[in-house]
Amino acid sequence: QVQLVESGGGLVQAGGSLRLACVASGRTFTSNPMGWFRQAPGKEREFVATTFWRGGRTYYADQADSVKGRFTISRDIAENSVYLQMNNLKPEDTAVYYCAASTKTMRATREQDYDYWGQGSQVAVSS
Repeated sequence: QVQLVESGGGLVQAGGSLRLACVASGRTFTSNPMGWFRQAPGKEREFVATTFWRGGRTYYADQADSVKGRFTISRDIAENSVYLQMNNLKPEDTAVYYCAASTKTMRATREQDYDYWGQGSQVAVSS
């Protein structure tokens, strides 16, 4: 049984940092995408970032209020895990963050591209 277990969420002031971790068990995702999504209150879940090709390639959301330049996704292949370092956090980053793993072998940015999901980690940013 595949499980993704997240940790690292919490409450932080604007401008602060948090690091989310997600460890997969039950199968390895060495050559598969692992990524992060988030869902803010009253909004749909949205793509944040993904890493693929054994962690050598990364891709971040393009939309407004982008996380580019503030968030960094990384992989630990040996630990079968993925991380999201979040710096300069803003109140609009407040959301439940989900890690996800895919059985595909190419870049994956849509929810339907992912087969396994973590339980979600609450991130709250106060102004």
